[in-house]
Amino acid sequence: MKKLNNLLALIPEMQAKAKQRAEREPLPGAPLPKNVVQLPLWPEPVRAVPNGFLRSALFGAIRKGRRRFVKGEQLAALEGIEIRYTGERLDQGDLDVWESVLHAVRLQELGSQCRLTSYALLKLMGKTDTGKNRVTLHERITRLRANAVEVKQGRYTYIGGLIAGAAKDEDTQEWVIELDAKLRPLYAADQFTQIEWAVRHALNGQQIAQWLHGFYASHAKPFPFKVETLLKLCGSEDASPTSGRQKLRKALDAVVEASAAHGEGFSYEIRSDLVHVEKRASGPQRRHLAKLASKSRKPRG
Repeated sequence: MKKLNNLLALIPEMQAKAKQRAEREPLPGAPLPKNVVQLPLWPEPVRAVPNGFLRSALFGAIRKGRRRFVKGEQLAALEGIEIRYTGERLDQGDLDVWESVLHAVRLQELGSQCRLTSYALLKLMGKTDTGKNRVTLHERITRLRANAVEVKQGRYTYIGGLIAGAAKDEDTQEWVIELDAKLRPLYAADQFTQIEWAVRHALNGQQIAQWLHGFYASHAKPFPFKVETLLKLCGSEDASPTSGRQKLRKALDAVVEASAAHGEGFSYEIRSDLVHVEKRASGPQRRHLAKLASKSRKPRG
């Protein structure tokens, strides 16, 4: 009996260690052969997005209703990023769909046909498989296919659609979706960010809050930004500075609350119209900061 009690006492510790291993190695499959173009194998609890998309108004916090159609318009973006866009304006809901497609595609060769049902896609997005959600999903995939984007991120320029092609079996609700393999350089090291999906999903329907979460997730150590700059970068269509400022503060509060609920540190303060954010850097970001610190400590010859 004593041995049994000792064994039972070890179970919580064993479960904790198993959970830590799962968090360290949550990948669902092994990389494909080296000659095959594939996205990085990020863990299941996150979604990966190119930094240029998170630091611009490409997936903006736009108003509900009829969307503005733009042709070759240069979108607001941080310095070092240039994006020109043609098509209906995209919002954070469109980004949810694109993230989910990428999440499925990462397990296979980039450019090959990815087959998944409306149910599977909606499940990846945390949504129920209803007729209304299927219609919205169809509209968003159509919008992602019908656009053209030119993005300059680092040394690379990508010109093409966010989805290369899509088809659907109306009886089985199976989608066949293809992405352009030339998207791969946008996922080079230090060029993309892993977004905590649980936090993003908790902010569902809050356009500015979701944009802010992604924007700040892409920074290991954020600089202070003007309120006006953040509103411009997120693609806000609010013409009133006072209203925009109120909405931004409300969205920041929502990010603080959602982050705290899922163990992701995030706090902010607005001083002299500058938004100061403190956040906990992700594992890759901490390693990046450590490299920078190491370089700065090296003696100059």
